[in-house]
Amino acid sequence: MAAGWFHLSVLALSSLGLISILFTIYWMHSWHGGFAWDGSILMFNCHPVLMVAGMVVVYSAASLVYRLPQSWVGSKLPWKITHASLHLMAFILTVLGLVAVFRYHNNKNITNLYSLHSWLGITTVFLFACQWFLGFTVFLLPWASVWLRSLLKPLHVFFGASILSLAIASVISGINEKLFFSLKNATKPYSSLPGEAVFANSTGMLVVIFGLLVLYVLQASSWKRPQVGITTEGQPLLRERE
Repeated sequence: MAAGWFHLSVLALSSLGLISILFTIYWMHSWHGGFAWDGSILMFNCHPVLMVAGMVVVYSAASLVYRLPQSWVGSKLPWKITHASLHLMAFILTVLGLVAVFRYHNNKNITNLYSLHSWLGITTVFLFACQWFLGFTVFLLPWASVWLRSLLKPLHVFFGASILSLAIASVISGINEKLFFSLKNATKPYSSLPGEAVFANSTGMLVVIFGLLVLYVLQASSWKRPQVGITTEGQPLLRERE
């Protein structure tokens, strides 16, 4: 596929990812009072924003680095550093998101990690940490052999897409859980679809659409970096340079 179509797709994905973050911010600000970093419910409001920004949007940006046509030629090292740095940024945002929810729970004596959403989320973060450590030690540092990298690369790619899928599932379950807690007033139940429910559900659908499009781009063979000496339609023949 032509590079122009890819750049147009990246622009569309960037816009959709930014809108997902802005919608989450608006939801927490308009219906839940805004943000703070003081252990209160306003600190909890940082949690969904940081998780959408880190585990979904920035994580996706890091995953798409090797799909940029500019990364198909020349040395891979700058792109490896960019890939690892964006993933590190995503991980830092994710950790801050966990700090926000754990600190709020601890201040209010609320049990941690009791819901399916929390189990799914903490599993995703654990896999993300393992994935980043593996990528840094094997694919970025120069000690690993070509044989070892070739052996681990399919696993690295598989878990990369799997972690994004788990992150999307965590976000969706988190949105649903938050709405169940927030809309339990008999005069405005979740089932009556008040304004907050419509907006939050729409935000969740945006995250799903964004994630599915990212996964599609990651799987599209015409947008993958060609292997050395192998060409596909629309891709250049590469001469590998690390």
